[in-house]
Amino acid sequence: MLSVKSLPFFQLQPHSLRSVFLSTSRSRIILSDKTTQRSPLTTVSVFRDVHFVSRSCSSSTMSSSDQVVEHLVLFAVNRDAAPSKAEELMSGLRSLVSLDSVSHLTAGPIFKNRSSSFGNFTHLLHSRYRTKSDLNSYTSDPAHIKVVKECGLPICDDIMAVDWVADLAGSAVVPRPGSAMRFTLLKPKEGIRAEEKAEIIRVVGGIKESFPELIKHVSFGENFSPARAKGFELGFISIFPGVKELEALDAEGEKVEVQKDKVRHLLESVLVVDYVMPFLSSSNI
Repeated sequence: MLSVKSLPFFQLQPHSLRSVFLSTSRSRIILSDKTTQRSPLTTVSVFRDVHFVSRSCSSSTMSSSDQVVEHLVLFAVNRDAAPSKAEELMSGLRSLVSLDSVSHLTAGPIFKNRSSSFGNFTHLLHSRYRTKSDLNSYTSDPAHIKVVKECGLPICDDIMAVDWVADLAGSAVVPRPGSAMRFTLLKPKEGIRAEEKAEIIRVVGGIKESFPELIKHVSFGENFSPARAKGFELGFISIFPGVKELEALDAEGEKVEVQKDKVRHLLESVLVVDYVMPFLSSSNI
């Protein structure tokens, strides 16, 4: 984690929380130990014993460029809230998987918050969409609004969201269960030049090349929803096969610091959280 100057979060008023919760894919999940056959109407990705089945029609598949809209939401659930209330919120968000606009959604507790200055965040939601219009459709959907009003607003002290457009370059839209995901949000120093911001993106985007044996794929881009991001302008996701590979990266301390030093002087704040994709049970179907 970069150790740089950080700013305190601004407290969000309840009405401003409504627009930053999310949803999931028009995918259904089948638990099986058998190989699922590919049919003309479905595209099947087999992840251990979990088969993610989604329609392969043009309205629900990715474009030929594999471009997606990333949506990351961080939640600070009040420490006095009952654990059952936090799970009710996460479960409610995950239930939005049936919405047509969503290509992928996962929500749950943060595995590790690596940013001491931003230690109040406890849960996250990560989802993917084909277009910005799909993201807008999701946030305005009555089912989504109901979850926010009834489950989210009563227990969340703080919340932030960052959205960006990324090219997955042929990687799976739905990360494999058990994958470890590192979410990094960057706040450049005020007044840096456009070419300096481009350098940050170039360095961040090249991280995978430095650790090809550990990082499965990356997603990065410039935030297009500044009103909800508390000044964080760049989003970055590294996906690892599992926690073992994530911890192996942390063991590469000196090599990691070399990469950080390339852009450290251009950054005001960095927020880093880790999350592990859950293995789903039949109760999630």
